[in-house]
Amino acid sequence: MVVSLKVPFIDLTAQYPQVKSKIWTALQDIFESQQFVLKKYGAGLEEAVMKDLPAKYAVGLNSGTDALLLSLMAAGIGRGHEVITTPFTFFATAASVVRVGAVPVFVDVEPGTYNIDWRKIEAKITAKTKAIIPVHLFGLMCDMKPILEIAKRHSLIVIEDIAQAYGASYNGHRAGSMGDIACLSFFPTKNLGGAGDGGMVATNSQELYKKIKVLRVHGAKENEKYLHEVVGINSRLDEIQAAVVHAKLPFLDAWNKKRMFHAAVYNEAFIDLPLESPVSPKGHEHIFHLYTLRSKKRDALMHALAENGVGAGIYYPLPLHLQPCFRELGYHKGDLPTAEMLADEVLSLPMYAELTDDQIGFVIESVRNFF
Repeated sequence: MVVSLKVPFIDLTAQYPQVKSKIWTALQDIFESQQFVLKKYGAGLEEAVMKDLPAKYAVGLNSGTDALLLSLMAAGIGRGHEVITTPFTFFATAASVVRVGAVPVFVDVEPGTYNIDWRKIEAKITAKTKAIIPVHLFGLMCDMKPILEIAKRHSLIVIEDIAQAYGASYNGHRAGSMGDIACLSFFPTKNLGGAGDGGMVATNSQELYKKIKVLRVHGAKENEKYLHEVVGINSRLDEIQAAVVHAKLPFLDAWNKKRMFHAAVYNEAFIDLPLESPVSPKGHEHIFHLYTLRSKKRDALMHALAENGVGAGIYYPLPLHLQPCFRELGYHKGDLPTAEMLADEVLSLPMYAELTDDQIGFVIESVRNFF
């Protein structure tokens, strides 16, 4: 019997002591120098991510959303084009496609992995299709080999959305290292999070790199101030966010290993219950940005956990093809049944590296008591 206690869905304060000293040293340096944008900490983080992924180039931006947006802009995707992606993800993925004037084309997902079902992609390709955005959801990479093969057959660019999966791997390849370009988010709740909004793109394409580097500063080249040959946006990763993320990066692999261990404990504890725990297919290293299970009694379970002091969340309660703002795309309920089923059944439990044995035990006991 585990003593009753509160278990928050996420607790960033538990992580902070590990990086506090390094962060404050960097912040003091930044404020004493008064150098806040596109200076040494941003450049240092870009270099570190390039080495870690690995990738030849990286560009710091002010959000993961802008990473998607500028990747599409750099690839020349706009009006009259279509981009294939998943309906079961955060809104920014599809919204970025719309923002450049293109049309998101949604492909249903796999019931076990929650990721885009590559078997259904090719049927959605038309003469207007220019790109595929596979989203590595909840910390698990998509089945990239067949996706890349499809993209090659149809001359499509592949933009990996790794906002939830930095550090995950697939057959020995790190998330973000397989497509034409990778989009990272450093939102505070991510496995590698900053102290506010932040993002980055990584690529092996010098052409894409050069375009994004210009686009992030309103379309101005580095040594040609106030001369704009293209229209870009203001999307620069500031030094404070870069310093915080850089301080955390050396801890990331260890933190991810702890998440994986916690997930294995959850899986073992729930094996006999009438629910479906997340899967990690052969060849994949799932780093569990979220630990998301499925239950026909999802809403009642969530209520019971809340009553017991256990935080939980629903990611995502409404798939993108049924969002009101995408009504004009012509999708209807029943068009993408797996995504719709998941929206009704998924529930995410507390998951972060610093969870204690007592906390995990209490979460498990709370779930088991419900059933």
